[in-house]
Amino acid sequence: MEIRFATINSKPLFVKQYFFGTRVESDWKVESPIIFSGDFDGKKYRDHGTILAIEAEKYLQYSYWSGFSGLEDKAENYSLVTYRLEEKENAVLLNLTQEGFANEQAQEHGVNGWEMVLNGMKNLVEKS
Repeated sequence: MEIRFATINSKPLFVKQYFFGTRVESDWKVESPIIFSGDFDGKKYRDHGTILAIEAEKYLQYSYWSGFSGLEDKAENYSLVTYRLEEKENAVLLNLTQEGFANEQAQEHGVNGWEMVLNGMKNLVEKS
């Protein structure tokens, strides 16, 4: 899915508006933790990972583990999430990938979730 918009803002309160009410915490440095927490369907969650690469306003990559996966919190059960921003025709193109799903059902769930997140982000940015 391609989404074009003029600006992106990664401030926690902004993220919370498009990411299912999720609170994101990190110091945004390589090898630092990134934590996603909140409530979903009445269940509290605290998912996490590690920032693997970051370049301000261009690139973010982190490992990611979710308690909703039902998998043990160990390295082989983490996925890899990558955001790439590219200036294109007076806009910014966001390319988002997630790889390393446990199975096809988890991948389908992830794709559906990202579509909702990206549409929410697009709508929020277009209003600003």
